Amino acid sequence: MQHKTTGIILHTTKYNDTASIVCIYTRDFGRVSYMVYGVGRKKAVVRSSFLQPLTLIELEVRHVPGKDIQQIKEIRVLYPFSSIYENPVKNALALFLAEVLFKSLRQTEPDETLFLFLENSIQQLDCNHAGVQNFHLVFLQKLTRFLGFEANIDESGGYFDLLNGVILKNKPAHIHFLKPESTNQFMKLRESDYTTLEKLILSRESRIELLKNLLEYYRLHIPEFNNINSLAVLQSLFD
Repeated sequence: MQHKTTGIILHTTKYNDTASIVCIYTRDFGRVSYMVYGVGRKKAVVRSSFLQPLTLIELEVRHVPGKDIQQIKEIRVLYPFSSIYENPVKNALALFLAEVLFKSLRQTEPDETLFLFLENSIQQLDCNHAGVQNFHLVFLQKLTRFLGFEANIDESGGYFDLLNGVILKNKPAHIHFLKPESTNQFMKLRESDYTTLEKLILSRESRIELLKNLLEYYRLHIPEFNNINSLAVLQSLFD
């Protein structure tokens, strides 16, 4: 059956010389893989520029429930970016966040609230300029709410238990926890949003430590959340 929906490009894999498989998080169907033919050719339905990570698109698709790979009939850019592709830091952030989402969003059921959060976040990344070096940290913290393991860090001080997402007065019996100083950094992220990124004052070392702790938190709560290949590129830019 033919449908119109909107989506977010997460990942593209070359299938053969004439086709690619594109993973898209859609508003109406959740995460879906689509077969796309002739990418980059003059008469192709889908231009290669449409498949850049985090691109917001409009889709006309043939959707067959239960089918592993669906087909795209037509695709258009929904929100043309003004700065993500031109700004090296934002471009690296887009690559990194798309890879995180590709490895985090496994559900094929739609979640409109999550989709709207992602859509707004991507637009904020494109239009925000101050404090952009903190964007991914705030995004990762906010995303945990939609993935089902938002941290309960309302209390101040103590040790943050990464396994259970709570603050403890004493060290837990396992090794997956943060010391009080790192716990307080986590709390700073919880209190931040996209409009106050520049007010989140972090040293280079603190930013690296926060990202390492956030990714460990994701690995503990998401099966098969392995190494993020784009992380090295992101860190090299911030260095």
